[in-house]
Amino acid sequence: MDRYNSVNKASILGIIGNVFLLVIKAIVGFISKSQAMIADSVNSAGDIFSSLMTYIGNKIASKPNDESHNMGHGKAEYIFSMLISISMVVISIKLFADSVSSLLYTNDYNFSWLLVIVCIITIATKIGLYIYTYSLSKKYNNLLIEANAKDHRNDCIVTAFTLIASILGAMNILWFDGVTGIGIAIWICITGAKIFMESFNVLMDKAINEESKQKVLDIINNYPEIKKVQHFNSTPVGYKYQISFTIYVDGNLSTFESHEIANRLEKEIDEKIDEIYLTIIHVNPM
Repeated sequence: MDRYNSVNKASILGIIGNVFLLVIKAIVGFISKSQAMIADSVNSAGDIFSSLMTYIGNKIASKPNDESHNMGHGKAEYIFSMLISISMVVISIKLFADSVSSLLYTNDYNFSWLLVIVCIITIATKIGLYIYTYSLSKKYNNLLIEANAKDHRNDCIVTAFTLIASILGAMNILWFDGVTGIGIAIWICITGAKIFMESFNVLMDKAINEESKQKVLDIINNYPEIKKVQHFNSTPVGYKYQISFTIYVDGNLSTFESHEIANRLEKEIDEKIDEIYLTIIHVNPM
């Protein structure tokens, strides 16, 4: 439960922080007609949507298993992560088109020191949110909050370029503003595509990673009674995995003895490997 409560708190903080940044960026961006700042404000609007999706997805994923959902509701994390990624790609396409257009009309740009101030406020806010959400994503292995953390990190980089564009604008180097808008759009699109593929792989039941699989095999190899392992399968269950495999033991062992080996092995795997939700072992005589 701590996992879901912490993610909810991070989502709410993200919404509050991004609403504040959206308002000040949009006001200053439209006053100065800075395409980079307008792009940054639209990015903040996308961040609000991302935080909202994180909150809703986390709320659904926190529900326990029931008769209709025997494995729980954990995959909601990945469904809502996919929605976040799609919104990021859609936003990036619009920003790209607007930024290309702005390169043709750079004379509309009006420099303001408010641009610099807003950039500094944004970077400071986003660094704080990134540190907080990144620590949570590592602690709880949550793709939703990891997507949010990456978004906060990207925003720091994006706004740093917006800051550079603002400073260059004061020197009447106006083309960099439109170029920065294009760069932001491409960055958002690439990040969204990566999150989409991560979510897609889990929803398509991608197998457990090789590192975790090797941990399981290393534990199995510590049992001299097990002669062979076959039919290793895995499927995602929320942010963890259900694994199953067949072990071959001496055919002279009693049914109780052979199944006791499997019981000990199941317990050890579940205790030592956090990524494992459930271990199912089939026992065959050698």
